[in-house]
Amino acid sequence: MSKKRPPEKAYKNLEFLNSRDARTIRILSEYLEPLSRLSKFKVNNTVLFLGSARAKPDGNHDLMTKYYWEAEELAFRLAKWAIKLRARGKNFVICTGGGPGIMEAANRGASRADGKSIGMNISLPQEQFPNPYISQELSFIFHYFFMRKFWLVYMAKAVVAFPGGFGTLDEVFETLTLVQTGKIARNQIPIILYGEEYWKNTINFESLLEHMTISEEDMKLIYYASTPLDAFHILKNSLSIRL
Repeated sequence: MSKKRPPEKAYKNLEFLNSRDARTIRILSEYLEPLSRLSKFKVNNTVLFLGSARAKPDGNHDLMTKYYWEAEELAFRLAKWAIKLRARGKNFVICTGGGPGIMEAANRGASRADGKSIGMNISLPQEQFPNPYISQELSFIFHYFFMRKFWLVYMAKAVVAFPGGFGTLDEVFETLTLVQTGKIARNQIPIILYGEEYWKNTINFESLLEHMTISEEDMKLIYYASTPLDAFHILKNSLSIRL
């Protein structure tokens, strides 16, 4: 009689772990593994950069190319400033969604400053690969959008949103809603919309105010900036009091 193989332990059973029944384990893993790794590398908090994945450093769309290099410059200035801070662990680490475009530009700027940066990528049907400027030990890939969005915002002490499409708009409005509803304290996370002309043409906040669907106080949640230096000064002034 041939010897039977012992049954697989549950935590090694890939068929089970990839099944519908194990979904809660997979979700929990996408919470605990980043928590463990960010703690291991002493990341205290982040500055989140949002923006279009379609911006290219040498593309034909001059305006989006301009935004690419301005995101790179802002991330460079911010990372260079943050590196010099005297604190335990790493503060105001540049964090992006890990993909190309504005995300790549921000990771690239941090890399130019010799700073660490985070990339929180997502698996998509059209494969999106992590850009080459993310610090290898801080490169993440998520399956669940909501877990990725949790980690993008959870450690952020500021958000800078460059021009972007549906994904950028989704993340901007979700962050604004979290602050508006008090899930994040209003004085804890400045939200900078970079490229004032783009944002004012894209979203008519004044119309929302006119129709009383938001309040005057809600308008104070947003800062506008149109140069890397202006955005850097807003961030530096805001973040300095959070050390």
